[in-house]
Amino acid sequence: MVDQGVVCSVDPLVSGIGREVLANGGNAVDAAIAAGAALTVVAPHLCGLGGDLFALVHVPGEATPAYLNASGRAGSGADPEGLRAEGHTAMPFRGDLRSTTVPGCVDGWFALHERYGTRPMAELLAPAVKLASGGWPATAMLAKAGAMVEGVEGAEDLVGLEAGATVTRERTAAALRAIAEGGRDGFYLGDFGQGLIEMGKGLFSEADLAASQADWEEPLSVEAFGHRVWAAAPNSQGYLLLLALAIADRLDLPVDAGDPLWAHYLVEAARQAGYDRPERLFEGADVSDLLAAAVERAARIEPDRRAEVPVHQAAGGTTYMAVLDGNGMGVSYIQSNAAGFGTWLFEPRTGIGLQNRGTGFNLAVGHPAEFGPGKRPPHTLVPALVTRPDGSLRLVAGTMGGDSQPQIVSQLIARVLHGGESVEAAVAAPRWRLHPGETGFGTWTGVYDIDVELEAGAPEAWSAGLAERGHAAVWAAAGSGFGHAHLIEVDENGHVEGAADPRAETGQAAYAPN
Repeated sequence: MVDQGVVCSVDPLVSGIGREVLANGGNAVDAAIAAGAALTVVAPHLCGLGGDLFALVHVPGEATPAYLNASGRAGSGADPEGLRAEGHTAMPFRGDLRSTTVPGCVDGWFALHERYGTRPMAELLAPAVKLASGGWPATAMLAKAGAMVEGVEGAEDLVGLEAGATVTRERTAAALRAIAEGGRDGFYLGDFGQGLIEMGKGLFSEADLAASQADWEEPLSVEAFGHRVWAAAPNSQGYLLLLALAIADRLDLPVDAGDPLWAHYLVEAARQAGYDRPERLFEGADVSDLLAAAVERAARIEPDRRAEVPVHQAAGGTTYMAVLDGNGMGVSYIQSNAAGFGTWLFEPRTGIGLQNRGTGFNLAVGHPAEFGPGKRPPHTLVPALVTRPDGSLRLVAGTMGGDSQPQIVSQLIARVLHGGESVEAAVAAPRWRLHPGETGFGTWTGVYDIDVELEAGAPEAWSAGLAERGHAAVWAAAGSGFGHAHLIEVDENGHVEGAADPRAETGQAAYAPN
């Protein structure tokens, strides 16, 4: 039992909706579904009904968290040879429906609800319907993001907004009503699904949309800093977080995060964890040997110089939410369009934006992650949980940020578990990230002169210390490029502290006292 529940998200309306569910007797999964549905309305630049979802659920007394993979599969008409014949060497990033997989978000809601929900789905979706049909005040973040899709067909109601202006999305409200009344088939086999089939011209079939995109799978975990850290398994890149923390735990990591050696060691841990991601990350990948190699990879790291690794170097649309209820159930929940507004394509019947998660595929013939029918692409989403040796929940953690997600979450966890910082201080502290390229998804496949980006406000000692050790580090503007991270901590006495990322501008931790 904990002293209160809490919902941490990027938006106060959303956090408030989750808090009301908790206050009215719903559990953490109920709150996550209701808040997640509201996010698809108010933050379409970050996530939507046309996106994907991952979640970890901690239930008190259960030794292993439940892991939900609700990432969509490529349509049965996926044709890598056709893309190669057109001259593509990589998946199109925007403006091409072939980079859209069947959206998994709605199936994810129903999978969560079937296993853990205590409130009717229609009741949980009602606040989102009300926002979409009745309107809500646009955030400055949404108003700014709308400029990205100016001139894009279907995005007209999201362009030219001013902060505080009332926004309505009646077609989204209708889609949510169809889900509430007709279940998942009301979405996938209704107007949205039929519109997607028509757009795809053979890319998607009704059978593709009739098949659930949500699966309960086994999570991965490692021991680090005296705790067990849990993350999503492939096709998620969650193993990068776990391997980096396991490596860092085997180094003489300073307690003071201002020490340049702290930044150097965590940067090196991330590089050692991720350099072979292009070969190793794909649906169904077995990464147990990588997690077991933490000692070997840690041994390659020196305190005074940057190690050479065989790296392949030749603003994301994601939102994370942390939820805890008064009974101690915790949900680490993340849903995403991939890039901001995804493909910049909108299904015309419902006006729902379509993700571009298929950019995680490649076009290398015979590669396990080659674009192909029914396959899930490599995914950046990394929900995380941390438990104590006795199995009790310590942290619910995660962030948006494309390829940078494991690096950001590793810094948060190291600050709290190793450095003893409060969750509020850890979330607010400046960060570093490995340079992700222009799209935010090119960390491990691009050719860059820059190794590390330092967020404005980070210790000056980081810059000098990393340069002395051979890193090419540069300063970057503070903000969402370094993630919107949220953290919840439960202390040994059941006291709860939540922190929403100030980089989200409107982020809020909303408490629901028992």
